Amino acid sequence: MRILATAGVVLTLLVGFWAIGNFIVTAQVDGNDNNIAVVDDCLPGDPAWDPTGGCTLRPHQGDVPAAEFFALLVSPLTIPPGGYLIGHPSWRNEPSHLTIRAGRTARVKNKGGRGHTFTEVTNFGGGFVPPLNIGLAPAPQCTPAATIPLAPGATVELTGLAPGLHKFQCCIHPWMRATIRVE
Repeated sequence: MRILATAGVVLTLLVGFWAIGNFIVTAQVDGNDNNIAVVDDCLPGDPAWDPTGGCTLRPHQGDVPAAEFFALLVSPLTIPPGGYLIGHPSWRNEPSHLTIRAGRTARVKNKGGRGHTFTEVTNFGGGFVPPLNIGLAPAPQCTPAATIPLAPGATVELTGLAPGLHKFQCCIHPWMRATIRVE
């Protein structure tokens, strides 16, 4: 009898976890939380950021000095001279993949302290800041005139995306990539 009771509890928990997991995935696609945050953790007050636009984060929000940012641009584990661009891990899009239904709006907000872009590209590539392209040919869509600028705190709404997979990247920091699948 005790074995049947235990098996019943386990089965109930498994069905419950499956239902919750299924609900979360469905809620993400059907819900109104179609948001992508563009983030960085620049260190406010670091004078090395000043020549390139500064850092608008409030004190204690960011902790990456410019020297660390540049030190982590390239992987030391690569064979080619100069290595490959990997970028600082604090400069990213969250989430890096989003699925939405056709007709829905995706909102992209710059929650970092530096300027970024969120530009749709045919294929991922480099941006329009040559020192940050290390080994990447610029994506043709990454020109200052063709990009969506995102100043710190700015939000852009993406509407009317056709069904399929859309690729976006920051044309300043080209390792900052995201995809949006429209169903």
